[in-house]
Amino acid sequence: MNIQIQELLDAGVHFGHLTRKWNPNMAPYIYTERNGVHIIDLYKTSAKIEESGIALEKIAASGRKILFVATKKQAKDIVAEKAASVNMPYITERWPGGMLTNFVTIRKAVKKMAQIDRMKLDGSFNALSKREKLQIDRQRAKLEKNLGSISDMTRLPGALFVIDTRREHIAIAEAQKLNIPIFAMVDTNSDPRPIDFVIPSNDDASKSINKILSYTTEAIAKGLAERKSDKDSSKDDAPKISKKVEKAKAKTEEVIVEEKK
Repeated sequence: MNIQIQELLDAGVHFGHLTRKWNPNMAPYIYTERNGVHIIDLYKTSAKIEESGIALEKIAASGRKILFVATKKQAKDIVAEKAASVNMPYITERWPGGMLTNFVTIRKAVKKMAQIDRMKLDGSFNALSKREKLQIDRQRAKLEKNLGSISDMTRLPGALFVIDTRREHIAIAEAQKLNIPIFAMVDTNSDPRPIDFVIPSNDDASKSINKILSYTTEAIAKGLAERKSDKDSSKDDAPKISKKVEKAKAKTEEVIVEEKK
């Protein structure tokens, strides 16, 4: 991963919060203070992006999903676009309580959505009254808004990627309970301690969010490509292995016949 400090600088990744709003646990990642605002050490940010990238690549290569969480206005569209580009689930509306700790119930809601879609396809939806149709359509729209992006997530994610740890504290608490690794963009006003992979960065500016996510999704894409090439090579090897097995069987049969003679 080729991380350019100048690119981070241009995207405003180094701008922290006002010094009076800081969290003292972020002290190791702060370079200096300018005009009452903390400046993040971009060399440390760069090292942390690298570290996170390696871990995300491994998770993606293992076939597990990385759930992106960002409900703040300036991050929503960027997260939806970046996560979708690497086929990863994301939450950009309100975090559904129990999304992780009560995953079975969330899966039921997703199945309900699929059931409504089937009704529309097989024609049974048309047999309903106008009022019932309206109620079901409203229910479907609400489910789509809150859970549409996780409809393909059939099991708990392999990791969580969070933008704004203060805002998404419920998601972080649920992931901690289940020992799910947490990756996050952590600003100077936040506590980095609950986060497994801290990326010290400006989590308020869309340019900064976009830049960090570009690096992380690049690592995920690399992991997915590795997984695909491993699968392809194992497919290629399958005929060779079966031929070897057939040869071994034939040899064994020959030995048995010889012994019987």
